[in-house]
Amino acid sequence: MDDIDPLEQALHAARALVLADLAAREVAAAEVVSMVEDAVTHRRWWVEQWPEGITYVAGLVAQDVQDALLERYGRWPLCPVCSSGDPHALDVEPELGPDPHWVCGKAGVVVAPVGGLK
Repeated sequence: MDDIDPLEQALHAARALVLADLAAREVAAAEVVSMVEDAVTHRRWWVEQWPEGITYVAGLVAQDVQDALLERYGRWPLCPVCSSGDPHALDVEPELGPDPHWVCGKAGVVVAPVGGLK
């Protein structure tokens, strides 16, 4: 059996992590899943141009989906830490790096790794 291409493995993992977060927050409707597929397609091209960026794909796909959701539906994922003030979305940190996490920028708290929202 042939080994799985590292690029495809990274893209499949990124897709699975983001879909898990969307499902956890109950926003994994068909049109949102299409946004994930669009982000994965875009990042496939991006990594083909810059292979060293393969470890950054999960965080970038999460950010791409977050941006697409903001344009069409609003902030996602909403911060579960801050109970007062205006609702705000979590941020992906590092913005360009391995091991991405959802972070509340206001409180400076790591909420979950990408793929680990509850």
